[in-house]
Amino acid sequence: MSTPSKDIALKIEDLNVYFGDHHDLFQAVKSASFTVEKGASFGLVGESGSGKSTILKALTGLAPQWEGHMHVAGQDLGRKRDRTFYRTVQMVFQDPYASLHPRQSVDQVLSETLHLHGFRDIDDRVDQLLRDVGLGPAFRFRYPHQLSGGQRQRVAIARALAPEPQILLLDEPTSALDVSVQAEILNLLSDLRKEHHLTYIMVSHDLAVVAHMCDRAAVMQNGEIVEILSIDDMRNDRSSHDYTRHLLAASANRVA
Repeated sequence: MSTPSKDIALKIEDLNVYFGDHHDLFQAVKSASFTVEKGASFGLVGESGSGKSTILKALTGLAPQWEGHMHVAGQDLGRKRDRTFYRTVQMVFQDPYASLHPRQSVDQVLSETLHLHGFRDIDDRVDQLLRDVGLGPAFRFRYPHQLSGGQRQRVAIARALAPEPQILLLDEPTSALDVSVQAEILNLLSDLRKEHHLTYIMVSHDLAVVAHMCDRAAVMQNGEIVEILSIDDMRNDRSSHDYTRHLLAASANRVA
C-alpha cells in the first residue's frame, strides 16, 4: 500500500467488506478505493443497498469482516479501534431518535462523552458544545423526549464534536428530519466544518444534499464505486457512467 501524504485525512484502497459466513457470505463492498484530503467534504452516494453506509461501518469497526487497507490521520487501521481512533474519528447517525439514550439528559450524554475521553473542564465544555450547535445552556438538562428531531440531531452533533475529532462520518444526517429543518442542520454542519477545520465523509442518497455539502463524491452501485467526480461535474451533468446519469435524471431535487 502506498503511504498517504500529510495532506490526506483518509485513504481507502481495495476495500472489501463481507457479512455472514461460509455459504451465507455476502460481499457488501467490492474493491473500493478513494482518498479524502484534510478539510475536504467527500460524499458517498447511491441507492439503498449500494454499500455506502457499510464503508462507514468498516471504518468504525462495526463491520469487522473486511480486507484491504484503510489509512486514517496517519495511521493504518487494524482490526481494533482504540480511544485514539475515536478521538480522531466520530460519527453522526441517521436517526437522532435512536442514537440518544431516552433516560439520559443532554448534560449526561455530553458529560459522559467528555469524561470518557479524559477532559476535565467538563461543565464549561458542555456549555460551549451546546452553543456551537445552536442550542445553548438552556437545553442542558432536557431529555430527548423534550426535544424536536432537529434539536436531537444537534445534540448528536455536539456529542460527536466533544472529543475534538479531525474527521466526522455523516450517515444520512438529515434524512430522518422534517424538510423544514434539514437545511438548518446542513448549514450548521457546513459552518462547523469551517470553524473546527473538520474533514467530512458523508453518506447520502440525496444528490442535492451532496451537492450542497461536498467537494467530490463517489457513486456506488451494488457495492462498487463506479465513478468519482467533482460536485461541479455533477451539477453540470459531466458524468462518464450510465448509472450516475441515471441517478441525476431520477433525482427529485435536481442538482443545481
